[in-house]
Amino acid sequence: MAQPTGVYVTFSSKGLREDLENVIYDISPTDTPFMSMGSRSDAIAVNHEWQTDALAAAANNHHEEGATLTAAEPTATTRVGNICQISLKTTLVSGTLDAVSKAGRKEELAYQMSKRSKELKRDMERAMVGVNQAKAAMAADSTVRKLGSLTTWVNTNISKASDGANGAGAGAAARTDGTARTFTEALLKAAILSSYDEGADIKYLMMAPAQKQTFSSFVGVGGASGVSNFNDVTDQRIIGGMDVYVSDFGEMAVVPNRFQRSRDVWLLDPEYYGVAYLRPFFQREVASTSDGEQRAIIAEYTLVCKNEKALGAVYDLS
Repeated sequence: MAQPTGVYVTFSSKGLREDLENVIYDISPTDTPFMSMGSRSDAIAVNHEWQTDALAAAANNHHEEGATLTAAEPTATTRVGNICQISLKTTLVSGTLDAVSKAGRKEELAYQMSKRSKELKRDMERAMVGVNQAKAAMAADSTVRKLGSLTTWVNTNISKASDGANGAGAGAAARTDGTARTFTEALLKAAILSSYDEGADIKYLMMAPAQKQTFSSFVGVGGASGVSNFNDVTDQRIIGGMDVYVSDFGEMAVVPNRFQRSRDVWLLDPEYYGVAYLRPFFQREVASTSDGEQRAIIAEYTLVCKNEKALGAVYDLS
């Protein structure tokens, strides 16, 4: 429909101000639950090491009066370690861009560095639980050091596909992923039972969002199919999610993680894993040949699996 004749409209006018909100909307997820729940410690070498130990298996123990005492040689501790990995993010902002008036932020460099720091934490979370990565030490000056991800550590309290295979343990080799299976309560209970038998005290179940939805459909004890998705008529709510699993051996909170592999479900006790920092997060000014300022944010760290028998996993999930 044509405009009326003789009316001065915005299309023809000059000098109109922009209508730009002074806010930048970004919903990119920044939560890193695995890192946040675990402990934090200091490393003093590229190869960060610790020791594990275990009691002898319970056995029949009865002797006659006056029995001869025979000295038993103690078993040595096991020394294990992981390699510190360097992760970094950089940004370069021109002097002009930092000087001009902007919407949603005052200083462009500060805004960009805030973004890089959040991105770095996401990358670190992915390095520990989002990939199946063996540790790699420096074999030459050009070698890129890598930490061994959680898949290369948790080998004992697990449920896996028949064609799946554990790595060498202690971060040394990536596991062989097997044929993907549907996540079921039976698979979870098998890993929980193994964990309890080994002495673990599992407090959290961590899984990808899709597996969290599958978990919420579990029947539980004496339930019927879909019992978790019940309709609360009094409150006028449909409850379609479950956040706590009450096992035979204690309650476990369920934590979704956007950055972990969907094919793995983790059974965690935060007391027995963490992150060790050789160089905690720090910013560094980088020499620039352009009319601008370049900055980097760097962290050098590794995953510490204090005793892998304190953790568990359900592997090879579709």
